[in-house]
Amino acid sequence: MKDFTNQIAFITGGASGAGFGQALVFGRAGCKVVIADVRAEAIEKALAQLKSENIAAHGIVLDITDRAAYARAADEVEKTFGGPPAILSNTAGVNSFGPVENTTYDDYDWLIGVNLGGVINGMVTFVPRMIAAKKPGHVVTVSSLGGLMGSALAAPYSAAKAAVVNLMESYRMSLAKYDIGVSVVCPANIKSNIAEASRLRPTKFGRSGYVENADTIASLHSIHIHGMEPVELAGHIKRGIEDNRLYIIPYPESKEMLKKHFDDIVAAVPPMESDPEGAKKRVEALQNWAADRARVFNKEQRKG
Repeated sequence: MKDFTNQIAFITGGASGAGFGQALVFGRAGCKVVIADVRAEAIEKALAQLKSENIAAHGIVLDITDRAAYARAADEVEKTFGGPPAILSNTAGVNSFGPVENTTYDDYDWLIGVNLGGVINGMVTFVPRMIAAKKPGHVVTVSSLGGLMGSALAAPYSAAKAAVVNLMESYRMSLAKYDIGVSVVCPANIKSNIAEASRLRPTKFGRSGYVENADTIASLHSIHIHGMEPVELAGHIKRGIEDNRLYIIPYPESKEMLKKHFDDIVAAVPPMESDPEGAKKRVEALQNWAADRARVFNKEQRKG
């Protein structure tokens, strides 16, 4: 996608932080912007700023873990702007920190429910509508550098973000034939209010194994205050969409860390000469299975 003029962009977490940065950048490029956020007051403030720049903008209060609400939001987008989004941005996320061994079921349910479940809900809600529109489009999902390796202090968050990376790789393989690109963004820290996320935790996820209070929130703010500006990150995302890049990781300081991590993974694979015939048979079996499934799916799709 090169031309953003009059394209509809739907952005979760769009009222602040990384989401609002995209709303500004996409809106300034000519998009009609829909910001979805769980905080009504934040939406009102964000809409006022967008409209002060003559950006066509609409706000929807949305809990991204609520599938019925997501479907209503999709209907509202089409009613407001005449069609589904050309750009779907799954940006909303929450975080909480503590030793992995102290993590409770409630911690897992909340953190994975928002960071992975919310993305799944966005994809299942909007991708079929984007395909049906038969127009070029792009999905961008914000993961994290934490999604590329484990974390002893943010394990549920990192696990959810790792799943998001894998999920976007899968959608990338399938959506190209519909002229829909897919990108996954893996930021380090961003100048945002994610440090406040624990204050938005629903009461049904009441028992946390982590210490969460004013001091821990202030500690997180001391990190995020030095993060990348949301508009700067959004500029990288826009260029990633224009170039149809799968991975968007605009943090050069992370390169050596990532290289070491993935070099360690590759080094764990034995050389081919250890079992060449067995390896050949395994590869052929997988290729044959994939080709057979593709034929079946294509046949069923033509019938359907």
